[in-house]
Amino acid sequence: MMAIKKKNNIDDATVAGFGDEWSRFNQNGLSHETREQIFDDYFSIFPWGALPENAAGVDVGCGSGRWAAVVAPRVGQLLLVDASGDALAVARQNLAGAPNVRFEQASVGSLPIEDASLDFAYSLGVLHHVPDTAAAIRSIAEKLKPGAPFLVYLYYSFDNRGVVYCGIWKASDMVRRLVSRMPFGLRYWASQALALTIYWPLARMALLLDRFGICPDSWPLAYYKDKPFYVLRTDALDRFGTRLEQRFSRVEILTMLDDAGLKDIRFSDRPPYWCAVGIKS
Repeated sequence: MMAIKKKNNIDDATVAGFGDEWSRFNQNGLSHETREQIFDDYFSIFPWGALPENAAGVDVGCGSGRWAAVVAPRVGQLLLVDASGDALAVARQNLAGAPNVRFEQASVGSLPIEDASLDFAYSLGVLHHVPDTAAAIRSIAEKLKPGAPFLVYLYYSFDNRGVVYCGIWKASDMVRRLVSRMPFGLRYWASQALALTIYWPLARMALLLDRFGICPDSWPLAYYKDKPFYVLRTDALDRFGTRLEQRFSRVEILTMLDDAGLKDIRFSDRPPYWCAVGIKS
């Protein structure tokens, strides 16, 4: 049984797993071009122009700090928060030359931030790995000033996909449930085998089909068609090595953001799904 700290809204096994993941994949293997490309996939809907000068914000669940490295030069102050001390150690190394960043080890349920003090916040690929996602969103929203944007990426429940696609995912989720309960070493090697035998062939076939203009939107792992193998390896461990995973429809995400006091909610119309941004009312 997973050990869950409900008070701080974290799952111990999941936090430990991400600490292991970012220690193995510190993202130094990402090229500048690839990092910028993926960053734009997430942040394309973020209202940079609405931020005040020297804006202060937070990266909740910063992991290796891969996105903070791109955000920090654009803002005044950036706080990196993660529940994993191992992940924060990697982030500290990756942002050692950034003078405007701070680091705090904390859960989303106990953020060391004053209410209504932030000009922006973002949390990408994190809040679907906590026991209570809606409560996590509310916790972050409380820290925002009125008019401040919050960007979130949550795993989607395939509400824009067909029956076949959903069936493939259900089969893969059975594999995830097995792999994620393995010891760290076996979990890592199993995920890398999946990256090589599943992720890479499907992604490169999508690239080939795309060159002929016949790649269907429903092709599994089409998002990775132009991504380097390092990204595939990282995301295979992320996907199959994580015990606690939740998925949400667009409507469910809209409801959670609205209930947290966010307005003018917009969704990105391109993968990864779902990225959404809302403004604190």
